[in-house]
Amino acid sequence: MKDGLKMKGRLQIALNNKVVRDIDNLVVTAGKDFVASRMKGTSSSVMSHMGVGTGTTAAAAGQTTLVTEVDRNAIDSTGGSGANVIYTATWAAGDGTGALTEAGMFNGASGSTMLCRTVFSVVNKGASDSMTITWTVTVS
Repeated sequence: MKDGLKMKGRLQIALNNKVVRDIDNLVVTAGKDFVASRMKGTSSSVMSHMGVGTGTTAAAAGQTTLVTEVDRNAIDSTGGSGANVIYTATWAAGDGTGALTEAGMFNGASGSTMLCRTVFSVVNKGASDSMTITWTVTVS
């Protein structure tokens, strides 16, 4: 019998309360290592922040940071049930503006371990726009 534990994620971006992107992401190697460390103790802090940026390099398992991070905000809420963990973060008007093309989830306000990363077609967040990212990570 072969048993394989898999992790995957899905990112949803809403700009001014309208969903503009719904895309899969990659759980990177450092993220999988983070999950394993949490299973054997609490040496690593929980995921607490999401970052956005303008990098367009394809997501790869060995990445540990966003390519061109613009802003990082604290996670507003964590929920979910069963094999799904759901994280939500919000960017207010004037916060994290630009032609955004990448996002990542981290366990700190700077530096820290990146759980997952995704690249998407441009979301133009203007100075008067608000944005919410809902990120679902599934273990199967």
